[in-house]
Amino acid sequence: MPTAPAQLEAPGGREPSRAQVSRRQAFDASLGYFLGPLASAFADESVSEIIVNGPDQVYIEKGGRLTLTELRFGSEAELLAAANNIAQYVGGTIDARRPILDGRLPDGSRVCIVLPPIAERGASINIRRFRRSAVSPRFLLDAGAITEQAVEFLLLAVRAHQNVLISGGTGSGKTTLINVLSTAFGADERVVVIEDTRELQVQQRHVVQMEARPADPDGRGRITVRDLFVTSLRMRPDRIIVGEVRRDEAMDLIQAMTSGHRGCMATLHASTPADCCHRLETMMLLADSGLPLPAIRRQITSAIDLVAQTSRLPSGRRMVTHISEVAFDEATGGYVLTDLFSLDRGGPQGEERLCWRGRLPAFAGDRHWAALGKESKHPKFFAEGCA
Repeated sequence: MPTAPAQLEAPGGREPSRAQVSRRQAFDASLGYFLGPLASAFADESVSEIIVNGPDQVYIEKGGRLTLTELRFGSEAELLAAANNIAQYVGGTIDARRPILDGRLPDGSRVCIVLPPIAERGASINIRRFRRSAVSPRFLLDAGAITEQAVEFLLLAVRAHQNVLISGGTGSGKTTLINVLSTAFGADERVVVIEDTRELQVQQRHVVQMEARPADPDGRGRITVRDLFVTSLRMRPDRIIVGEVRRDEAMDLIQAMTSGHRGCMATLHASTPADCCHRLETMMLLADSGLPLPAIRRQITSAIDLVAQTSRLPSGRRMVTHISEVAFDEATGGYVLTDLFSLDRGGPQGEERLCWRGRLPAFAGDRHWAALGKESKHPKFFAEGCA
């Protein structure tokens, strides 16, 4: 297995610490022994996920497609030894009392382990790997995930301090998109990143990354995403990114967006931009704030400027399928989603591609947005360009 600690990168391109390099080297050497059957999958940079369903069934994901391999573990005991070794580096415990473990490996990969009897076929290990090198808008364009027009629109919106949610399913490209959009932050801006398990590679120098912590075996020491979010507001952030909104921290995120912290970004799991809004309100209700539903909906629509929807197509291709504005309908008390970009069969061979629908965003008159008009390759995004 490769043991290239020089490839370990700190946020913003900084050099990793000596402790990080040592921990990575020790982990790589350990992996070579305990996860030897998976050595070829780890060595292949194009493998984005390794899925072990018991000792005799291993899948890998390449280009969004799952493939059954001939890789095998010698026995269930060998697989359990690998799981326990991973737990050591994650800093957790996995056994019959605690049969589920979720964490981050020293190389940045995200790992989830489930033991029997929860996993019926034997121990299950999912390792999701992330690109070690920084991604750029060109990466998305070359992959056919977005059009040049749409990615410029999103980057300009981020520069103009619009609040953007990235919505989509598992493995649909949410993390990659938010990493790309972070390139639009100003070099002098202080960015606070909050995650349950660290995945994001924000490409700026002034970054504070905070990661939630589960409780210890005695049930003590738990730090939630919501705890970190409250702390982040005291850290003079220019930008706040929440890696994934899952629970009642949605309330704090929306409150921050509506109280002067403009230019925030977050991801969440949802199938459509409308579902994204409904999931947000459900998570806000979990905060038990006592706010009535109409008030929650007003806050969501006041806070969120854009929803960028990502999807993984049956072919395995990951795409941005919608860029939508969110507004409140006074008559019905519901959401109004306006697609600024959506899919159309406008590609060279009739394939679907993201197309602008000719509508100006509601923030077109905002001074931050208007100031960017002279820099845009697409002046039609701005009021004077459409006149």
